Amino acid sequence: MATDPQTLADLFANETLGAPENAVGFVLWRVVHRYVREIDRALAAADLTHLQFTVLAMTAWMARSGEPVTQVTLARFGDIHPMQVSQVLKALEVKGLVARPRSIADTRAKCIEVTETGVGALRQAMPLAISVQERLFGKAGAPGGRLMIALAQADARPSDE
Repeated sequence: MATDPQTLADLFANETLGAPENAVGFVLWRVVHRYVREIDRALAAADLTHLQFTVLAMTAWMARSGEPVTQVTLARFGDIHPMQVSQVLKALEVKGLVARPRSIADTRAKCIEVTETGVGALRQAMPLAISVQERLFGKAGAPGGRLMIALAQADARPSDE
């Protein structure tokens, strides 16, 4: 039996923030999904999905130090499930954008290396992603912008895990 409309109206009047659009989580959910849709559409020109681009960019970022990059370090850095990172890396390897040789230090692990083709893909994809970011978030989403500061502060807070 369905709940009567008055009970539902009372629930939203008394137990919530009044409407979904008043809840940061709901608005953030919608914005994130819109952003991913638009990034995916823009990155299609580079034959990358948003997640592939993110993993490739994180790998390149972490490799700048010259230290080995592994699936585990990528998963932790991006807060992405290790199995999902593994699947994305396999797709990137098939495209020739990364190589995954065995680690000399730990034969159970593979090191992730960005290939020259991967660097070329990032050179093509970065402006596309930045363009979407600028279009959707304007100055607030730029480095040092209000939105970036607020998001960085929220990200820096300890989680309940």
